[in-house]
Amino acid sequence: MAEALKGKIHSLETMGSVDGPGIRYLIFLKGCPMRCQYCHNPDTWARDDYDIYTADELLDRAERYREYWGSEGGITVSGGEPLVQMDFLTELLRKAKERGMNTTIDTAGSLFTREEPFFGRFQELMKYTDLLLLDIKHIDSERHKILTGRDNENILDLFRYLDETGKPIWIRHVLVPGVNDADEYLERTDAFIRSLHNVKRVEILPYHTLGTFKWKELGLDYALEGVEPPTKELLAHANEMLHTQEYKGYLEK
Repeated sequence: MAEALKGKIHSLETMGSVDGPGIRYLIFLKGCPMRCQYCHNPDTWARDDYDIYTADELLDRAERYREYWGSEGGITVSGGEPLVQMDFLTELLRKAKERGMNTTIDTAGSLFTREEPFFGRFQELMKYTDLLLLDIKHIDSERHKILTGRDNENILDLFRYLDETGKPIWIRHVLVPGVNDADEYLERTDAFIRSLHNVKRVEILPYHTLGTFKWKELGLDYALEGVEPPTKELLAHANEMLHTQEYKGYLEK
């Protein structure tokens, strides 16, 4: 008998309420190729400190909280970057669907390509995925590279591919004053979102500094030192520019 795949797990949360519809059991995987300047979990980047679980072990743990999920809740796999562990992620979500669980992936999409072997593996993963949470970190590719260490061409192509296949997505945009809050960028972001037909929710997330202590503990320089969270007025303006109130649904029944 083949040995069960095992995932490298950063942490687990039992009652998440903002990472997908309903109440979620959150599974954070280790490893991420991006280096976002505002990352609040830089401790997920490295792969040398983690717990090991099989898919069944994780799902057995999740089952304990199933009574709280209601009709929309389920599991959300985040990170780090969950696509780093593609084979394990696919097995986890396949087994979750066998148990009748709603499945959500929270991904930055930086590994996406339509080239093989990745593309075929990703298409298989999508068979077991109900919803994706995707970031638009910066609509401008060059500034995206400054902010995250990578450009965004393939990430925007992931959005287009999911639109082509009709896979539901939620879009989240971390608003960082002086970085991606200019009207020019918000207008371009809004135009891109409006070109898609599978968007169920758009959320503006205010930049915060709650994770900066982790950078210091890891001996890392925090590039956004001195940047303050956006004001209520700036958040309201960004919500208006991105028409977030127009995206209220999850899945049409």
